[in-house]
Amino acid sequence: MVVGLLLSSCDNFLDVMPDNRTTLDSPQKIKDLLITAYPTTNYALICELSADNFIDNRADNPTLKADPFDRMDTEIFGWQAVSSSTEEDSPYNLWEQYYQSIAAANHVLDAIDKLKESGNTTDMSPQKGEALILRAYCHFMLVNIFSKTYKDENISKNDLGITYMTKPERQVVVQYKRNSVAEVYDSIAIDIENGIKLIDDKSYDVPKYHFTKAAADAFASQFYLYKRDYANVIKYANDVLGEGDPTSLLRDWSVTYSNPESELDAYLSAKSPANLLLVPTFSTYARRFINTQYGANGSALDGTLHGSGPTWKNQPEFLKGWIWTYGQEYGLIISKIEELFEYTDKVARIGYAHIVRTEFTTDAVLLNRAEAKIMSGDIPGGVADLDYWNKSHKNAKTLTQENIRSFYTPSKKDFVFTFHTTELSPDFTVTSEQKPFIDCVLHFRRLERMLEGQRWFDIKRYGIELTHIAGRDQKEITLPYDDDRRAIQIPTDVIAAGLEANPRQETSTNSNFTLTLVY
Repeated sequence: MVVGLLLSSCDNFLDVMPDNRTTLDSPQKIKDLLITAYPTTNYALICELSADNFIDNRADNPTLKADPFDRMDTEIFGWQAVSSSTEEDSPYNLWEQYYQSIAAANHVLDAIDKLKESGNTTDMSPQKGEALILRAYCHFMLVNIFSKTYKDENISKNDLGITYMTKPERQVVVQYKRNSVAEVYDSIAIDIENGIKLIDDKSYDVPKYHFTKAAADAFASQFYLYKRDYANVIKYANDVLGEGDPTSLLRDWSVTYSNPESELDAYLSAKSPANLLLVPTFSTYARRFINTQYGANGSALDGTLHGSGPTWKNQPEFLKGWIWTYGQEYGLIISKIEELFEYTDKVARIGYAHIVRTEFTTDAVLLNRAEAKIMSGDIPGGVADLDYWNKSHKNAKTLTQENIRSFYTPSKKDFVFTFHTTELSPDFTVTSEQKPFIDCVLHFRRLERMLEGQRWFDIKRYGIELTHIAGRDQKEITLPYDDDRRAIQIPTDVIAAGLEANPRQETSTNSNFTLTLVY
């Protein structure tokens, strides 16, 4: 009897979940998991420090009192591997959060299959579509941050990508293999094409925080742009914008706001037709603009917020009033990336710092389509799209082929860059006729997505070489077009767990010795 009671008690104990995990055994639980499945790490800091929108304020002004917000900021600015940071905006958190989102999507897909097998007749197609698109998007961001740029389907087979996860992990210790960049892109394409046709906007209570049909189309247009499948870029962009005048769908820059808070509210509004997907993140990114070592300042502003353009002089008209500073010598900030603080204890003044990303917008989709048209040989069509952007951003002067050609000349070093596309792939040719128009697209996108991280991906895609001036001794650090450092090193914890590191050479020098580490 005693043994029987013990075994019975043991069975009852084992029937109880040892923690607060959710058992996905109903349609509502599946829907609830998808609500919280989106990644909560902001990749803007990593990408902006890697690109050319930030400078080292100490190098620009050696007497300035300025320290990095976190040690990793200096490491990323110098294109080094981040040694140990788990700060909100670190590569560690980015890797962790995006793979957690992938895991959630895979659990949803697995649960939907099991629900159907159990005889439940609830139509879960919209949730399946959302999970597939979310899985594709997360892998897309991981491969573009932690790997080299996509080159073509053959050459990219030789570049180390990331692990493409398609099933829930049920084992504690697993040795993973990294797929090639080409394999990751192939898997993303499959998930997009399988998922996008299942999306149903009616399944969402607050659509702008989910992959609606328009948001999924916007993502598809970006993915195929990076893959250089221009026909699909145009197809999916047309699904978002239509084939006529898209002005009514673009952001309204005509309104003047009295303070940064009201600007931010308007920019992040779910009612704005320009916002296709809003992603709340945990991020201290905005604090980097408060008297710190790295900022949007000096020479970096010559090609962006202080720069002229083909239809304007001195400063982009649409950003006047949106730019402000905590101290002019440390750089500028745009209110669209200002911090939203969530108090968990108002008395103690503690809580969580948030930044909401406008991850996909109609304005960005318009520039995707313009680039695709130009690269497809339809320069008039691409210029028409660029002029829609130009007019909607408060520039009264019409953008034409003539003023693009006359503005984007080799003498304009802040706006015209040498491309190394054919060195990346012989199939990626930008002709001399196309070059000024692609320069224009990259310039407009740099302004449109200023401080949001997207500039880094354009630099990688077009093989644009960079030089960062670092420290009070003004050391020049150069990044060639296909340098291994263009792939952010995966977190040290992940390497220690057995996943293959990105190949790269790290050199640390002091007065006594030089140490070279080869991964």
